[in-house]
Amino acid sequence: MKEVRELSDSELKSLLETDEFDAELCVLADKVRRETYGDAVYVRGLIEFSNYCKNDCLYCGIRCHNLNVQRYRLTKEEILTCCEEGYALGYRTFVLQSGEDLSYKARDICEIVYEIKTAYSDCAVTLSIGEKSRQEYQDYFDAGADRYLLRHETASTDHYGMLHPASMSLESRIRCLFDLKEIGYQVGAGFMVGSPYQTTDHLIHDLRFLQNLQPDMIGIGPYLTHNETPFADKPNGSLALTLRLISVLRLMFPYALIPATTALGTIAPNGREQGLKAGANVVMPNLSPVSVRKLYSLYENKICTGEESAQCRGCLEQRVRAAGYRIVTDIGNARRQVPEDRR
Repeated sequence: MKEVRELSDSELKSLLETDEFDAELCVLADKVRRETYGDAVYVRGLIEFSNYCKNDCLYCGIRCHNLNVQRYRLTKEEILTCCEEGYALGYRTFVLQSGEDLSYKARDICEIVYEIKTAYSDCAVTLSIGEKSRQEYQDYFDAGADRYLLRHETASTDHYGMLHPASMSLESRIRCLFDLKEIGYQVGAGFMVGSPYQTTDHLIHDLRFLQNLQPDMIGIGPYLTHNETPFADKPNGSLALTLRLISVLRLMFPYALIPATTALGTIAPNGREQGLKAGANVVMPNLSPVSVRKLYSLYENKICTGEESAQCRGCLEQRVRAAGYRIVTDIGNARRQVPEDRR
């Protein structure tokens, strides 16, 4: 097979217009990931610190107009306790994720990031808190944040408008991603597979956008529905197509950090293992307090909401080993040049 990174739009369309599992594609992708990363799988300690959100995305269970969500916010002390537990379990990256919660001011996020980096200087801090001004992104970076995850969700303006309220724009999302890159973050983007109204052409546009952006991290997962959204009657995305796209992404972006997401494990009991075999090389166990895990409900039937952090880590380690890989406690930067002071 010709290298996927060189395929034309029509060739990509042929490759993606099937929901069938492609064992040959997975083998090719796994070969590339092993050439770049060996059998290493990096763990990121995920801390979902708030489920408040000012946005009203039509697919999301914590959208602001879902009045049936029990909202929560973690304090700085609770977040730092999660980091303490995670560090003891071997995590060297902490991912702070939330809805777009206006209660946390830039100075609050900076203070949290600074204290984490001061306590754990050998760790990376990743933020995933949505669209902010360039100055706020700069402030977080100056406080010590290393990485930023901001899924673009879809790179097609028409499709973006079908998934989001009029107050949100693809132009703004793209501006944020390029601001983050220019500041110096290791940047993550990504999209849902099988989201409502998505076409193969939309997926190809996503791949071309990623080629332009050249992110360090690419997160994709199957679209999963939530009953408290306008898309409650829409079908879930396809596991097979998601795996196919993970393999395509690995072949197009050999250096990228690609997670085997919780959504994969939700749509299929061994979904994360299949994601690793398809080319993924990151897993993100949950460090959030068990008392709030079920409340961060972007979609329904989310897995790992009742496990303590140590249980979650132990379970994932066994799954990764069974899939033929090994968890490493490395900080896990993308395998391309990273500024010396950020290694």
